[in-house]
Amino acid sequence: MVRPVQASRSLAPTPHNDLFLPAGMQRQEFHAMGTTVELLLPLKQAEQGSEAVRQLFAHWEQTLSRFQADSELSRLNRAAGKPTRVSRLLLAVLQTALTAAQATCGMFDPTLLNQLVRIGYDRSFDILPLRLPDTVSSAIPGGGWRAIKIQHDGEQSYVTLPEGAALDFGGIAKGMAVDASLNRLKQLGMQTALVNAGGDLALLGLPAQMEHWPVGIQGKSVTWNIPLRSGALVTSGTGRRRWQQGTQHRHHLIDPRTGESAPSALWSVTVVAGLCEQAEVAAKVAFLLGPEGGKTFLQQHGLAGLLLFENGEWTAAGPWPVDRMQTIEEN
Repeated sequence: MVRPVQASRSLAPTPHNDLFLPAGMQRQEFHAMGTTVELLLPLKQAEQGSEAVRQLFAHWEQTLSRFQADSELSRLNRAAGKPTRVSRLLLAVLQTALTAAQATCGMFDPTLLNQLVRIGYDRSFDILPLRLPDTVSSAIPGGGWRAIKIQHDGEQSYVTLPEGAALDFGGIAKGMAVDASLNRLKQLGMQTALVNAGGDLALLGLPAQMEHWPVGIQGKSVTWNIPLRSGALVTSGTGRRRWQQGTQHRHHLIDPRTGESAPSALWSVTVVAGLCEQAEVAAKVAFLLGPEGGKTFLQQHGLAGLLLFENGEWTAAGPWPVDRMQTIEEN
């Protein structure tokens, strides 16, 4: 089975990752963008495909990582208030993020970096202590994305961030990198592939003599197997990236309405969509909106979703294949 894997420390046990490997395919793995990237590729093209995806992720990370001081994104954040020339890649990710922010009325907000730093998430989660001293500053709501200015001068593009705001693309950049990886593999002539970047998973074609890819969805105490024929699947939740700051329990999913870690009865939301970038945004927004609002949001957009509660219960939204969920393992 294919299990989306979120590469970070967990307060709960994580089952062993055991990718289903179809005949004639090879599994490749590397670390990038703060997670483990897993590939299932045709055996004869595995090395070529793996190298192409590694290079793509390396370029995206160097451009978009907020944890690298010399990345283009970090330089842009330090230049808030001033027009700054940006690459085509950064501009494309920014425009996608702004479109998502507009479409979700700001529930998806790419300008929450300062809010994340305030609650202690100022370094890669791999090295973030699980206990931090309390913060002395007050929470500030998001919304800085509305004041971002983009200007074009011939072939050059410039971005001006409002003072006091900073970008963190987070999951949408990872999802877009997965989508771009599949496009690159397709350009190399591959007809079948799977790319899984820490739970952001997308498919190209189907393995020989198979009607679907079996994908594992991990709950708090059980894992389900569901069939996925095409598109992308993303899980957003707090099962991994959580810590304590003073007496406050923190996680990385910030509610832009408050600037704080979102209080929610949900443990995770899994969404299937045509592209990883779409599923990434939808899963995060559904989590922030909570059980009722999140389910309504997914149904309004015709998306299939699985909403897992902190107490272990679950509910499905849209055309989720409830009748084809199979329990495959208990933690």
